[in-house]
Amino acid sequence: MEKTKTPLLGMTLLELKEVARALGMPAFAGGQMAKWLYQRQVKSIDEMTDISKANRQKLAEAYEIGARAPIDEQRSVDGTVKYLFPTAEGKFVETVYIPDHDRATLCVSSQVGCKMNCLFCQTGKQGFEGSLTATDILNQIYSLPEHDTLTNIVFMGQGEPMDNLDNVLRATQVLTADYGYAWSPKRITVSSVGVRNKLKRFIEESDCHVAISLHAPTHELRSQLMPAERGMGIEEVVELLRNYDFSHQRRLSFEYIVFDGVNDSIEHAQQIITLLKGLDCRINLIRFHQIPEVNLRGVDDSRMEAFRDYLTGHGVFTTIRASRGQDIYAACGLLSTSKKIEEIRHE
Repeated sequence: MEKTKTPLLGMTLLELKEVARALGMPAFAGGQMAKWLYQRQVKSIDEMTDISKANRQKLAEAYEIGARAPIDEQRSVDGTVKYLFPTAEGKFVETVYIPDHDRATLCVSSQVGCKMNCLFCQTGKQGFEGSLTATDILNQIYSLPEHDTLTNIVFMGQGEPMDNLDNVLRATQVLTADYGYAWSPKRITVSSVGVRNKLKRFIEESDCHVAISLHAPTHELRSQLMPAERGMGIEEVVELLRNYDFSHQRRLSFEYIVFDGVNDSIEHAQQIITLLKGLDCRINLIRFHQIPEVNLRGVDDSRMEAFRDYLTGHGVFTTIRASRGQDIYAACGLLSTSKKIEEIRHE
């Protein structure tokens, strides 16, 4: 039986230096490994050519890169691509690449399935199978065929990022560190429904943009749509956010899927204005696309625009997010991962 190797992808510079030290390699070899991993994106340890062959062999005995190519993809007519990546644990996770003129955004997942079980989300219907490691999170970027074109990353795929906070923070550290991808944290947005203690810690330990899944402006209505409201209510989330400065480069946004006859009235818009009064933020309105066995419907464009115009007219900057990849069900979880797994297993 082949010995399981430890992935290098996801390690910090300090950890890579420790690997080098433990193997009797020169101290600077950790920095060389970081360069090959995060700047050159090598697929094998043997490609690290400024490390001696003997040291590469020692390294390869216990370690691997940890990169795994996507095993399936669906391409939309609008250029959106949904990829299915395998994880180290033998599970599968969805990632969506969204090109848009001079921008290219990658929507990454942080978990396989999700515990939050929001009424309108297909991922929640699949149950929770586990959190991704930092290796699995970064692999969605590392092994993306269009990696070189990326301008932005959003943690809005499968899972609740705050429910896997340590690995999300580790991944964003590698993405923003000088030894890593050296991205500005302003190119990364992390979403959350609001998880007590975890959201506060994320805001204080990261400089990335924050996006809150709002979807309803009151405790009663949000509880019906999002069970997580009972754990940390939206008023508590907003009170927490008021303690931090989002008026400069760091951006705070609220995601709001508009449902016909549920959360789309002027009264709901007024409640949003009251809830967010004084916060430096924006709202992204999102169209809802039907999912199986859920009795919710989206609204037409005129309703969406009226809702946007009312909010913007009352001082809450609001945009309507363009729908992408509708022909491939690019909304997270709509390509049934469980169905795909069955197809793979029976090939």
